[in-house]
Amino acid sequence: MSLWLSHPLFLPSLIIGVTILLWATSLLPEFITALLFFAAAMTAKIAPPDVIFGGFASSAFWLVFSGFVLGVAIRKTGLADRAARALSARLTDSWPLMVASVVLLSYALAFVMPSNMGRIALLMPIVAAMAKRAGIEDGTRAWYGLALAVGFGTFQLSATILPANVPNLVMSGAAEGAYGIHLNYVPYLLLHTPVLGWLKGAALIVLICWLFPGKPHRPRDLEPLPPMSGDEKRLAWLLAVVLTLWVTESWHGVGPAWTGLVAAVVTLLPRVGFINGEEFASGVNIRTCIYVAGILGLAITVTQTGIGAVVGNALLHIMPLSEDAPFTSFLALTGITSALNFIMTANGVPALYTTFAQSFSDATGFPLLSVIMIQVLGYSTPLLPYQASPIVVAMALGKVPARAGMLLCLALAAVSYLLLLPLDYAWYQVLGKL
Repeated sequence: MSLWLSHPLFLPSLIIGVTILLWATSLLPEFITALLFFAAAMTAKIAPPDVIFGGFASSAFWLVFSGFVLGVAIRKTGLADRAARALSARLTDSWPLMVASVVLLSYALAFVMPSNMGRIALLMPIVAAMAKRAGIEDGTRAWYGLALAVGFGTFQLSATILPANVPNLVMSGAAEGAYGIHLNYVPYLLLHTPVLGWLKGAALIVLICWLFPGKPHRPRDLEPLPPMSGDEKRLAWLLAVVLTLWVTESWHGVGPAWTGLVAAVVTLLPRVGFINGEEFASGVNIRTCIYVAGILGLAITVTQTGIGAVVGNALLHIMPLSEDAPFTSFLALTGITSALNFIMTANGVPALYTTFAQSFSDATGFPLLSVIMIQVLGYSTPLLPYQASPIVVAMALGKVPARAGMLLCLALAAVSYLLLLPLDYAWYQVLGKL
């Protein structure tokens, strides 16, 4: 026992394990658990401060922050209600149509807008206004379903589009840095879209309609929309500029987080912006910002302390990887990704998994590129909400209770692993990837 206590990874593992347990069980509010992690990690000195608080320096954190600010402005100016009125006149005839429209809109936006957090911040106030006009009130199971449709549609389905989420970019960077492999947009899209995009999207729509039933009605006030106000026009132009900069990031090199932060600052400027200090204080959810920083900080800490490497090596020896059983090996590699998701969250998994890809390739006989690609199903299918920060943000914006998010996570994961995984394996074989 004394050997365990004296091991250099014992205390970091204990702190990280307790943090994950508290997030998974929701015994404490998520932001308090994040603060406890910061306090315990700093007190125990398990890593340098720049590692523990690395989440605050992450672009994902500032995308969350700027997303909240822009969301407040979109709601205040009436732009959200205007967009909702245009959509609700056509998309609220039935509950399946409404849910499918939100999921498809979340997915379609990923092709032109690279930031998960930005898409959620843009869509959530519009979907909230659309729900209200269709008679779906806040705090109802139907509203929880729509809010989760935004979060799950944004994160899980965007995994099929190479530049559309953070884990994909981490995987791409790790593959290029470790093996000189450059992932291409169209082959990546062809490999993942049929199963993890179309079929998973259909499964998500069915599950939301089943678990979170609703009865929308057509809006009764169908009079023509009034002309846009001056503030609406100015904010619409600002959002158009932001969206253009997000889409053209590869040309100018300014990340979506910093473009969004500049836009958020503009909305806060006196006489130029759209919201004042009181509206900022009441509209920006600092609790969620702290939670996201905690998730990202934990993932960085796991990597920097070496816990991730130890777990990865252990899984490499435990899991049944063999050239004689290709489907079992495919299943095992997906299982490794899912296991890593518990301790590193989706953003951190590709950084570690990709470094072991050559060993996995040697053990299974799969091509190296295919081994790297197999992880996408695992990290894009969280078993618990905390494993995917965009889902957490959508739940916070929609005030969705943890139980509802966990229910959909587990249900969609069950469908993904029981039905979609065999189909994904078959699709890899059809394309000659295995």
